[in-house]
Amino acid sequence: MTDIKPFRIDIPEAELSALRRRLSETRWPSEAPGDDWRYGQPVASLRELVEYWLDGYDWRAQEARLNRYPQFTTGIDGQNVHFLHVPSPEPDAFPLILTHGWPGSIVEFLDVIGPLTDPRAHGGDPADAFHLVVPSIPGYGLSGPTRDAGWDSRRVARAWAELMRRLGYDRYGAHGNDAGSIITPEVGRFDGEHVAGVHVTQVFSLPSGDPAEMADLTEDEGRRLAILGRFWEETSGYHKVQSTKPQQLAFALTDSPVGQLAWSLQLLWSGEDAKEVREALTPDFVLTNVMLYWLTGTAGSSARLYYEDAHSGAVADGPTTVPLGVAVFPNDFQSIRRFADRDHANIVRWTEYDRGGHYSGRDAPDLLTEDLRAFFRLVR
Repeated sequence: MTDIKPFRIDIPEAELSALRRRLSETRWPSEAPGDDWRYGQPVASLRELVEYWLDGYDWRAQEARLNRYPQFTTGIDGQNVHFLHVPSPEPDAFPLILTHGWPGSIVEFLDVIGPLTDPRAHGGDPADAFHLVVPSIPGYGLSGPTRDAGWDSRRVARAWAELMRRLGYDRYGAHGNDAGSIITPEVGRFDGEHVAGVHVTQVFSLPSGDPAEMADLTEDEGRRLAILGRFWEETSGYHKVQSTKPQQLAFALTDSPVGQLAWSLQLLWSGEDAKEVREALTPDFVLTNVMLYWLTGTAGSSARLYYEDAHSGAVADGPTTVPLGVAVFPNDFQSIRRFADRDHANIVRWTEYDRGGHYSGRDAPDLLTEDLRAFFRLVR
């Protein structure tokens, strides 16, 4: 079970044919009044995307793109773990593990693999090279469904520490986005002896309820809290469902590819996304992420990460102390420094950018690449 085995994606044609049949037989809901984003995904835009899924999207091309990278599986803590392992051609490259979120996947990072592993070939300094490990979170995509309860962010973090040990990396860095921004600091907390630094694109540190924390908020901090409040008020239904009754959701999404697409799309596209974000998050990007959930039947198990985190009862043992770097993108969760400093005692780099969104590895890969290089120069 602890062996590391080569892996290659090869979806049987029969599964793709069954998917096309289901798509062609979709039972569509009526349009909501105005058919705009107030009520959720507009029917017309989803129909257009499903038509492309049927007649334009090429899974085999996306499968081939993924298969260009060395892939492996191994068993950790009773769970299958799938990962890309892309060594750098530079002998002194620094090991770095990248962790995606929901409803994303390893596809989030495909555009940064080349620049990070081979900066010499992409106009960068070879001294900034990384050996990359890009795993699929247990219960997500090609790792397959989790088999037992308790796979919360801390357990994933422990699995990542074991994965890096198993690959022979005694000292390494860690980066995360979305759920990865929760998992990755826990990697540093659990394996601080070997983790040189942690880098994230969100710090989910919120007001504690202490009135003193709110007494002298700056105008910018108030603006950031307002963005969070609006998101929670208008878009957080997915979080409530997935953290309370994820199995109820699993029945619908495992049976309906359009249901899986619509549920994922609420956090991949929205009517308020900046133009450059929508242009970068192409139909191929969206559908390949969705396909990795659909083809592996991981709608329910991926949602369970929210449940496990909500019910773990774990309490942080003080602030994290491993060096932390934070990259904040404008079309994303707006991290607030004063709350981040409360929960993380060693923030050594905090950078605010003027473009990019939640999937910065896709819509601002140049900025994410340079931020990772700059941060790890400080700690590697």
